Amino acid sequence: MGDREPTIIAFVCNWCTYTAADLAGTSRLVQPPNVRMIRMMCTGMIDTKYVIKALLEGADAVLISGCHPGDCHYINGNLKARRRVRLLKEILPRFGIDERRLKMTWIGASEGIDFANTVKELVAEIKQLGLNDLRQKMIL
Repeated sequence: MGDREPTIIAFVCNWCTYTAADLAGTSRLVQPPNVRMIRMMCTGMIDTKYVIKALLEGADAVLISGCHPGDCHYINGNLKARRRVRLLKEILPRFGIDERRLKMTWIGASEGIDFANTVKELVAEIKQLGLNDLRQKMIL
């Protein structure tokens, strides 16, 4: 991978995963600084075009994380997000993007340790997968 660290864009639920990330930070859990978080009121609000755009513009991975199924503050938003992620995983190879660059997790508000571990595991996985060179190909 050279000297460059992977960049991960994370679309996270305000009520659960964002709160878990805050808990991880206030608990001073060590985690890599590779994640750029975008706080959403609900993962059900995520538009697939922004996930594709992030990957096409050079993000090495996208993480979508929200409330556990059945615990969504907006009743079924996380289930809508799960369906969208399933469709995205089918579409991404058409853009030349490995579907492993998109990950969806369920992390509750009290699971700061799980958030920190998820970020660590994702960064390690993407380092092993390699950088997303799609942006460089598009410029050429």
